[in-house]
Amino acid sequence: MGSDSVWMFDFFGSVMPVVFVVVLGIILLSASKGIMQWNRNNKQPLLTVDSRIVSKRSEVTHSHQPDDNISSRTRTSYYLTFEVESGDRMEFLVNGNEFGICAEGDEGRLSFQGTRYYKFERYPRQYQEPVRGYEVHK
Repeated sequence: MGSDSVWMFDFFGSVMPVVFVVVLGIILLSASKGIMQWNRNNKQPLLTVDSRIVSKRSEVTHSHQPDDNISSRTRTSYYLTFEVESGDRMEFLVNGNEFGICAEGDEGRLSFQGTRYYKFERYPRQYQEPVRGYEVHK
């Protein structure tokens, strides 16, 4: 080993601990933020209110390994936005099954605790006039 490589050991000896502390700090900050949100939700009352679905959206994230051209991962997150009687709107992350059976304009009872979604029970739709050309058989 020559004297040219000594600077590299100095660099890694002083920079790597700083990078390690920064990465560890980011991980701890993210974990504590999640725990604090979980704690806040647990302190909130479980509410069930009349509401209407005003919006649906999905978010697709795609990750690809840089050194592997074959494997990739796709994840879809589903969100429903509800409007309550006071006019306030709340968006909740829901699973794909719940997202699939809900439609904009559905009205019902929303159950939630803080930012945690529990369920939405739809009210039955009122009888509607049949579309022209189709008869309703009883």
